Amino acid sequence: MTKILKPSLVAAAGAIMLFAGPAYAGSPGGKVQIKVLGTAVLPDGKITKKTTDIVPLPATTQTAASDNYVPTIAVEYFFSPSFSVETICCLTEHHVTATSGLPGAELVSSAKLIPATITAKLHLPGGPIKPYIGAGLTYFWWADSKPGAATVPLVVTRTTLSNEVGAVVQGGVDIAIGDNGLGLTLDAKKYFVNTTARWYAGSTLAIQTEHKLDPWVLSAGLSYRF
Repeated sequence: MTKILKPSLVAAAGAIMLFAGPAYAGSPGGKVQIKVLGTAVLPDGKITKKTTDIVPLPATTQTAASDNYVPTIAVEYFFSPSFSVETICCLTEHHVTATSGLPGAELVSSAKLIPATITAKLHLPGGPIKPYIGAGLTYFWWADSKPGAATVPLVVTRTTLSNEVGAVVQGGVDIAIGDNGLGLTLDAKKYFVNTTARWYAGSTLAIQTEHKLDPWVLSAGLSYRF
């Protein structure tokens, strides 16, 4: 995923420049803002419960999901200078590895996640530098996941992660560059969301665990407001 980050951001930045043309006259006080961001997705979770375990796993088994770095698009609508609603989305990919009990064992491979998110934001008054805070909801949709290499000897044939609704809080700052609508943006989000992981051997549920994911999502990039 990291290999596509740079060219994707370049292409998206080019799209922003197209919006900057005469048909979409930019303004720091415009109603719509589009952001093209480089984003770090940093999971901060753990297993909270084992509900099925016919293997069995060591009692001390604990896991961690890998970090990832991806491009992100955000679209924001301003109802007033101090209140807006923003939606963001990206595709991020992770693997899950045991940190204790079976340290280093890969349990989930290539889990692809779409964290669809919408937040309401309050913008503090100021000049070209405008801090903001926000909160909202997210839907974690796991588009695909595969059994990790360490589960193959256990005859695991399928792994699933449940789609879940969660909460998110955010804070950041928009920095206007001149008066043509262009700007820089820095953003930090903390998600609070869980998932249920299941490993199947054929049609038999072999392992089921409850996880909290709770990632930090840190972004920086370009914005265009019109």
